[in-house]
Amino acid sequence: MSSHQHTSDAGKRHKLEGPRNHYLSYIVSIVLTMLAFAAVLYGGLDHSFLIIFLVGLGLVQAVFQLAYWMHMKDKGHFLPIVGLLFGFFVALTGVVMAVYWVWW
Repeated sequence: MSSHQHTSDAGKRHKLEGPRNHYLSYIVSIVLTMLAFAAVLYGGLDHSFLIIFLVGLGLVQAVFQLAYWMHMKDKGHFLPIVGLLFGFFVALTGVVMAVYWVWW
């Protein structure tokens, strides 16, 4: 057995990702974080745009890290993805109801 392959329970062989994807995902995460810091430090942006931009960058980084660091892009992760989506739906519903309750 080579160092780039491993055997699963079913006896099938597949290649491991290797460090290249980890380096790439780390660099992308750092770049997204630097964009967020630069947007805040610039100071000349509208506050509404800044909030939407930061939330968007946060969502992109969360999805990217789930896909690469938590390996959600691999086969066999359908139920954890469904669980995350359900949790996101429940949290979003709670936030919407809290805002509705406070401001209505």
